[in-house]
Amino acid sequence: MDCETVMQELEALGKERIKKTYISNGAHEPLFGVATGAMKPLAKIIKKNQALAEQLYATGNYDAMYFAGIIADPMAMTEEDFERWIEAAYFYMLSDYVVAVTLAETDIAQAVADKWIASGEELKMSAGWSCYCWLLGNRPDGEFRESKIAGMLDQVEKTIHDAQDRTKSSMNNFIYTVATSYLPLHEKAVETAKAVGPVEIKRDNKKSSILNASENIQKEVDRKRLGFKRKYVRC
Repeated sequence: MDCETVMQELEALGKERIKKTYISNGAHEPLFGVATGAMKPLAKIIKKNQALAEQLYATGNYDAMYFAGIIADPMAMTEEDFERWIEAAYFYMLSDYVVAVTLAETDIAQAVADKWIASGEELKMSAGWSCYCWLLGNRPDGEFRESKIAGMLDQVEKTIHDAQDRTKSSMNNFIYTVATSYLPLHEKAVETAKAVGPVEIKRDNKKSSILNASENIQKEVDRKRLGFKRKYVRC
């Protein structure tokens, strides 16, 4: 199946209602408004196809870019490829749920995520912190250096309230993910969440939302879900 055929298939799956929802979250034209679940049958036919994924991502069409992440072959991608993808990721659903997710399935994930966290650029930083959330929620605890993750918690505590909104959101999720999925630092993450307290996220022309990692961590404690790991990162 070639790029043009896939674009036609995606367009046929588009829904105006979903398109409006995506636009309200930051997407812009071109896009069709395809529900992510509706992409699965097409993904099963194509399976992994890195060349096709690159063509689709390059269209700039949000739905095609999202689908590119589903069929990409992460282990065939280089650091340069991920840099190209993050540069084109113009809002958080691409940076955090396409690029970061795809990166999390590679051997270079931590090295690239570290660079993005240090970049000072909102969506790169958001993708970097999100990548660690995907990693911690999937890989064995032994794959991470405890002192490094502890240092990252300290960094979040010191800088989260001064960060840009998307970065704030991903940092808050990082605290929650360490507490629930990385058992060696559960207690430290709980203390970090308490120290950070509520995190305000301002939204354009909308009421601010308040994130509270402590409350969400406690819910997972009550459900006895500590140590939770996903079987897969990508759907």
